[in-house]
Amino acid sequence: MVNSYFEKRYNFFKWRHDSSFVNKTVLALIMACITGISAQIIIPLPWTPVPVTGQTFAVLMAGIILGRYWGGISQALYVVIGLIGVPWFAGMSGGFDAILCASGGYLIGFIIMSLFLGHFTDKYIRARSFTSMLGLMFIANFIMLYVPGVIGLSLWMTANGAQPTLWSLLAMGVLPFVIGDMMKIGGAAALTKAITPKEAFGEEVDVKEAANWKVF
Repeated sequence: MVNSYFEKRYNFFKWRHDSSFVNKTVLALIMACITGISAQIIIPLPWTPVPVTGQTFAVLMAGIILGRYWGGISQALYVVIGLIGVPWFAGMSGGFDAILCASGGYLIGFIIMSLFLGHFTDKYIRARSFTSMLGLMFIANFIMLYVPGVIGLSLWMTANGAQPTLWSLLAMGVLPFVIGDMMKIGGAAALTKAITPKEAFGEEVDVKEAANWKVF
């Protein structure tokens, strides 16, 4: 039964790697929909205009499940379709104003972090271990998501007449989400270890060396 599970996860990743453009686009749209659904899990915080949402977990997994390029494409579709007017951003919102609101910068970060994680998932077998993915997800979440997020928050506050300090930006745009994000990252890293094959299925590098790696 265990061998059957290993075979199935390998077959899925090999299939999605070799799949047609149409199939990959459909998968990307499905992942965009999952991101939109998870965005409706909202915990508003009284001291910040940026709410806690469930979509970060979906964004982390988009790069893992869809891989190189297509994880980022799924999030680009999520952003573009939402900007067109489909109400699947947080709080059932949509429209171009979303990119100009307090949390608009995080939407850009979603695309970047998914591209980053998808690249490492497909390119390096070793990246699919729990410890490696935990580190990669920390970088993706706390740098590639929060840097554009905080920049967008700063621009929004400035446009509304405020003069944000670094501390105020951290207090509103980063610190309230650290504990929740660490839980999401831990869960996503554990899920990545469970669902990703530890054998080459596409364009991985260092495949020969990977035979000597112990994947934790």
